Amino acid sequence: MLLSGLYLVLVALASYGFGAYIAARLRVPSANTSDISEFRNGVDGLLVWALATLLTGLIALAVAQAAPRLATPSGSSAQTPVVGENIIAYDLDRLFRSERRPQGVAENINYPRAEAGRILLTASSHRGMQAEDRSYLVRLVATVTGLAPPDAERRVDQVIAQAKDNISRARRTGVILGFMVGAAALLGAAAAWYIASTTGRYRDRGETLHPLWDWGRPPSR
Repeated sequence: MLLSGLYLVLVALASYGFGAYIAARLRVPSANTSDISEFRNGVDGLLVWALATLLTGLIALAVAQAAPRLATPSGSSAQTPVVGENIIAYDLDRLFRSERRPQGVAENINYPRAEAGRILLTASSHRGMQAEDRSYLVRLVATVTGLAPPDAERRVDQVIAQAKDNISRARRTGVILGFMVGAAALLGAAAAWYIASTTGRYRDRGETLHPLWDWGRPPSR
């Protein structure tokens, strides 16, 4: 996950920097080489950063809204998936796994599965899973799978522990990803400002840019 975050930061720096460079080079050279001109060049870079960030957010929002509709076929009679069920999907599979399911249960397992998913998601809350919810889950598993109550209770305890670990891991991943997204945005803004200002300075003076490894060196006169 850390490597993915670093990759996100590097991509943001490269894309924002390239966009700021293009915006600065396309602008008409200014005869004013004061700090005001450099400020305007930096603002051009920030405008590129803001526009790219806005478009990225809109695309991400559209994908997030379309994902549930793509996942559920039209006309399907399946229950609406529980929010966060994909985190504990394998745990739910283990919970209701059975080689000899009671007759008539297989056709109506969608709602018990969704109900069990909602109960398991409370395991990682501050209060934890309530005793009555755990007892109900044990009875539900025994009914759906045909297991004896002691076996159903052991399975429920194992699945609860695993679900808590999976939810905690998902939360840590979300925190790291959120931090990396914020860092990429801030560093991208700084890179866009710096590259646009430097490019504009070279552009106004009619000088050729230095290579990337020599970027930022004062221009030769």
